[in-house]
Amino acid sequence: MDSLGGISMFVQVADTRSFTETGRQLGLSSSAVGKSIARMEERLGVRLFHRSTRSITLTAEGTLFLERCRRILGEVEAAEAELSDAAGSPRGRLRISTPQLSGLIMPALDGFMAQYPDIEIDVDLSDRMVDVVEEGFDTVIRTGAQHDSRLVSRRLGSCGQVLVASPGYLRQRGTPSHPADLVHHACLLHKFPATGRLERWPFQLAASEADPELPQTFVSNTIEVLGFLALQDKGLAFLPTFLVRDALASGALQVVLDDYINQTVTFWILWPASRYASPKLRVFIDYISQNLKI
Repeated sequence: MDSLGGISMFVQVADTRSFTETGRQLGLSSSAVGKSIARMEERLGVRLFHRSTRSITLTAEGTLFLERCRRILGEVEAAEAELSDAAGSPRGRLRISTPQLSGLIMPALDGFMAQYPDIEIDVDLSDRMVDVVEEGFDTVIRTGAQHDSRLVSRRLGSCGQVLVASPGYLRQRGTPSHPADLVHHACLLHKFPATGRLERWPFQLAASEADPELPQTFVSNTIEVLGFLALQDKGLAFLPTFLVRDALASGALQVVLDDYINQTVTFWILWPASRYASPKLRVFIDYISQNLKI
């Protein structure tokens, strides 16, 4: 192998699944990237990627090689980080993934960037369940129970979830007094991106009562859209309190059926257990833990 640059290029191609996108990131032509990968395959005597006119995917050998290459680059990054830590303030590129909640995430990221201008942020703002280790993320922010033994986690906080509607909507359609009334209302529903399933509204009902069949008036894979529509008098939405805190305080939204719902959502920050916690990662974890307004 000619250099660490070749390893880095291979990892980037594996991440982007595109010679063109990798070339754009590196300032090279897609042809130059493809030829570099081909030379690497020739030297190693194995095929690292399956190529088609539409996409490229890792071979079994490529997947194995990718894991080793990530470790190599991680060790190099750790060595550089140790020197950087000794030399001055945290610096370098930090690759993170967060839920698609810009109203919650972006104020914290904005403050972090102002405090640590030498750290470059590469953020994947998405609700998909990324593989932190395989996709090469430094850290991710996620909700719910965490079971990946490859990761270390820190609890960021919890908030309640409430069913809300605007006063305008409630004047038009009436205020439901029981979950069964919702069959006659406009319901704005959240769909989990990973499974395609609709999020259940967790009503606490008597054993003899069944959950209502909610009308699917509007379905979205991001909850911020549901909050916007609720403010426009379009229906009821089940949302975390941090998203509707200001609207509830101003009266733009009202909580309904509060006696039937008691549920919280917990946020976590996670990072690879096997990876050196570089200065840039340590300060990010600490900053987000203190400044994410859940």
